[in-house]
Amino acid sequence: MLKNLSLLCDFYEFTMSNGYFKSDDKFCYFDVFFRKVPDNGSFVIAAGINSVVEYIQNLKFKKSDIAYLRKEKIFDENFLNYLLNFKFDGDIYSVREGEIVFANEPILTVRARASQAQLLETFILLSINHQSLIATKANRIVRAAQGKTVLEFGARRAQGADAALSGARAAYIGGVAGTSCTLASKLYKIPVSGTMAHSWVQMFDSEEEAFRKYCELYPQKAILLVDTYNALKSGLVNAIKIFKEKKASLKEYGIRIDSGNLCELSKKARNMLDKEGLKDCKIVVSGSLDEKEILKLMENGAKIDAFGVGEKLITSKSSPVLGCVYKLVAKEENGLKPIIKISESTEKISNPYFKKVFRIYDKKTNIALYDKIFMADEKLEYDKDFVIENLHIQLFKNGKALHKPSAKESRKYTKKQIKRLDKSLLDLKKQGNYEVFLSNKLAKMKDRLLKMKGWE
Repeated sequence: MLKNLSLLCDFYEFTMSNGYFKSDDKFCYFDVFFRKVPDNGSFVIAAGINSVVEYIQNLKFKKSDIAYLRKEKIFDENFLNYLLNFKFDGDIYSVREGEIVFANEPILTVRARASQAQLLETFILLSINHQSLIATKANRIVRAAQGKTVLEFGARRAQGADAALSGARAAYIGGVAGTSCTLASKLYKIPVSGTMAHSWVQMFDSEEEAFRKYCELYPQKAILLVDTYNALKSGLVNAIKIFKEKKASLKEYGIRIDSGNLCELSKKARNMLDKEGLKDCKIVVSGSLDEKEILKLMENGAKIDAFGVGEKLITSKSSPVLGCVYKLVAKEENGLKPIIKISESTEKISNPYFKKVFRIYDKKTNIALYDKIFMADEKLEYDKDFVIENLHIQLFKNGKALHKPSAKESRKYTKKQIKRLDKSLLDLKKQGNYEVFLSNKLAKMKDRLLKMKGWE
């Protein structure tokens, strides 16, 4: 890790961990799940698993951390010594990074002593909440582009350095072709891309001179920004002149439009370029785009080859919160004891016990039909005419990481899983219906616990 993140934790995690340490530090199970899909979508793409693995592998408390906590004068000295020698030794089960997940399904389950499990809550939630949100948003944007290239251009509008980096990684998992963030490219092996700034054009005495120099410097990929002054009357005219002059030396070339009526400008630009024999010239657009704007452009016949998407992707501006929660579902006490959280809001009632999620597919079409959540130790009940897959893998065993996904692996997995969804779930204009069931045994356990707690 680049930074010591041991204190990146809500303070009450420490007070509770201290309390568990001093009282009855049982092994327990915490589930991570969300209740509502952002943007009224049909599903979420799970991301941030890699960050969780890295965090736990590097979680160590320095003497300065312990000194800071000691100053609060509320922590037991034995607990502080415990932190000084802290090493996670529990188990974690998780869906694969890039998996398609639905509301109330456990994305990740921590099995550990309460004092350890509690300390992981904040980082696990901030990682999965943010990165799953961005991966999901990116996939919506990619689907809207209907096969056209989408590039993530959001670093300068991201809410902090880490959001820029982890957001770029998550967007790549979601399906974008590359990022403008150089460090994200280096760290996560994501293709990097960039064109030119308006300032480049302004720096020269003429737009023509600016374009000529850029093509001389970057003949392998010369993308000229044509809307500094006037996209069609000036920018495109000068770009065409330089492209025809330098065409023999250019490996790949195109124009970028960053403002104005992108649909009409792209159509007129395509017509002008084609008339000049520049049919292989790409048209790239950018400027406050999201899936709604891109879908509108595609439906209106815009002549666009690639989209650069920034702030509305990297911040998921239209729906900026996923809302994953971290809930206690079981503890080891004379066997495995289920625990349930009850609320007057029925959607906030948790599913108890240590669980696993299975996806049921049509054997002929390989399309997902529904998910079913089982108790981890129960015998599966399913129709053998269908294909059933366990969505969970073991991420940590006795504190040792068993799986650490790369961005490329997770991206590939997402692409594969998207193809196995019914087309109704991919519709950006309305929410598709996908059922998630509890097994009969789990449903009966939940009902029994609700009655025991007096809930009706």
